[in-house]
Amino acid sequence: MVLFPNCKINIGLRIVDKRADGFHNIETIFYPVALKDAVEITQDASKTKAVTWSQTGLNIPGTPTDNLCIKAYQLLKKDFAQLPDIKMHLHKAIPMGAGLGGGSSDAAFILKLLNSKFDLQLPVEQLMEYALQLGSDCPFFILNKPCYGTGRGEILEEIPLDLSAYKILLVNPGIHIDTGWAFSNIRPAKQENNLKDLIARPVETWQQHICNDFEKAVFEAEPGIAEIKTSLLSNGALYASMSGSGSTVFGIFEKSAKPVFKFPAHYFSKWV
Repeated sequence: MVLFPNCKINIGLRIVDKRADGFHNIETIFYPVALKDAVEITQDASKTKAVTWSQTGLNIPGTPTDNLCIKAYQLLKKDFAQLPDIKMHLHKAIPMGAGLGGGSSDAAFILKLLNSKFDLQLPVEQLMEYALQLGSDCPFFILNKPCYGTGRGEILEEIPLDLSAYKILLVNPGIHIDTGWAFSNIRPAKQENNLKDLIARPVETWQQHICNDFEKAVFEAEPGIAEIKTSLLSNGALYASMSGSGSTVFGIFEKSAKPVFKFPAHYFSKWV
């Protein structure tokens, strides 16, 4: 059984305050986009190990035991002893450490895949509870619809946001931004206006009102990322922003737009 985990962009990301548990409360708009990995699970009758792991595509650093996909299986196995040994394969196409939530999406889709394939009959709400144990972004990918996110990002409210009339360009320069460092360079602040209200305005107004709080520190540390945003805007993007804590920058364009970009050869860029 195969599923295709997609990534997300953050349209606006505000760091509201730091919590007693060490996490931060945020305010953001999650929007799913169609850059996808692929995950496959088959039952393994060899009885050699609980999960036999394989992977293709982009190289994933670290050991398989650190992979969120395997952790998703282990999380469910604790409560559902009947889960059989499996073979799990991931084809990786979403850049990692890029603010696109690819790893979180993979893990969330593994939960959904296990639930469906082995008839665990877990409702969406319970899947989201499991997902939160894997990461703050993971619950969003259980819903996988445009959402207004608060709390750590796990308090989700579906919103009627449809960008299908536009096209989106994702650009990643291959720079890894440490999320902990990014948060340490943020001074949390509550805003008077609400992102949920701002996102309801025309896309053409977003650039003046909707921003990502991580951009200031990241752009100062890595000016090349700021240059991507400038390039997108100067070539007709209606809205451009960094996603998550970076380093991917996205631009929203009219469908009829035909901008020409000359990014360095090692940059990842894709229209979605």
